[in-house]
Amino acid sequence: MKKKELLLTCLTGLVMLEFCPMAPAQEPKVGLQLATDTEAQTRMERAAIAFLRQSQGTDGSFSSQAGPGVTGLVAAALLSTGVPGNDPMVEKAISYLLNTKRPDGGLYAEGSRHANYETCLAIMALSKANQAGTYSDILKTAQRFVQGEQWDEGEGIGPKDPAFGGAGYGSKSRPDLSNTAFFIEALRSTGVEDSDPAIQRALAFVNRCQNLESPANDTPFASKLNDGGFYYTPAAGGESMAGKDEATGGLRSYASMTYAGLKSMLYAGVGPDDFRVKAATKFLKKNYSVTNNPGMGPAGLFYYLQTMSKALAMVGADTFESDSGSRSWRSDILQQLQKTQNVDGSWTNPEPRWMEGDPNLVTGYALLTLANLKPTPSKTPTK
Repeated sequence: MKKKELLLTCLTGLVMLEFCPMAPAQEPKVGLQLATDTEAQTRMERAAIAFLRQSQGTDGSFSSQAGPGVTGLVAAALLSTGVPGNDPMVEKAISYLLNTKRPDGGLYAEGSRHANYETCLAIMALSKANQAGTYSDILKTAQRFVQGEQWDEGEGIGPKDPAFGGAGYGSKSRPDLSNTAFFIEALRSTGVEDSDPAIQRALAFVNRCQNLESPANDTPFASKLNDGGFYYTPAAGGESMAGKDEATGGLRSYASMTYAGLKSMLYAGVGPDDFRVKAATKFLKKNYSVTNNPGMGPAGLFYYLQTMSKALAMVGADTFESDSGSRSWRSDILQQLQKTQNVDGSWTNPEPRWMEGDPNLVTGYALLTLANLKPTPSKTPTK
């Protein structure tokens, strides 16, 4: 490649200057199909990592105005993609997270109303950076903190309460499936077994978020739609971000929460032949998409892709047998990420609901998704 062409390639933001010597003779634009999925994935990861390098705050944070949650998610994504723990960007992000440690063991911004959410994401990052055991003590206290945030007898409610076992954003806010899914994943990342009482309490809440008439679900919504999908929360009267079904009064299922429910059940030791897993899979087969979040359209698309890819990676099958035919889900998701990556290496959602207009958050989601697409662990070069 000529020097002038190399400089122009660097300036586009497709590949940062440190990567330019590795560029091919004719660099295709981000979003076009490359020769192989592996080549496409590697180039997307490099461009995204380069974007995050220049987007990181001087204090090590990403989007600190939103609290430390985005930094936790991005740090977990970088480590999942193969960026080493001693990389300066990762080290600064981890240092920022450690500076949020509170006397109660949580890792959250001072005065935060999202203490559980922020701590769970910090746990996920620190767990991935803890190969040498450096953060084991901090993780133990953080683990105890989030367990204390779970809705259970400590809040004066029993197993029959719809809120029982769930987790919310923090400050004992109403529990929901999204935060409960992060709670379960964070605990499992620290080595908590699926049989642990905290995980099994959380599973009880997850069961109640499923539109499925069964012995595991005693909510009044269980039989109204009975489609096997999941919604946001049965607590405090129940709510679905997809709204209510006018005919039945049921809470509509949508795909991102259904994959969150599936992932959570698998983490909690529910097997693939269980009726709850089969019912969720039936809903997802009917509502397969990588271009939108079925039930919500474009809203939450990148959260959805990250959750979808994690759940399907846990299932372990290379294909997904949707109602419209057999799908290579990894290739489908990869192609969608190719089409939507920005020229500077970031991702954003034109529908900004749930902060998906924030390129740091959405690029973190995309990197986690790319990590989930790998059948076996592999390293992504960072320089």
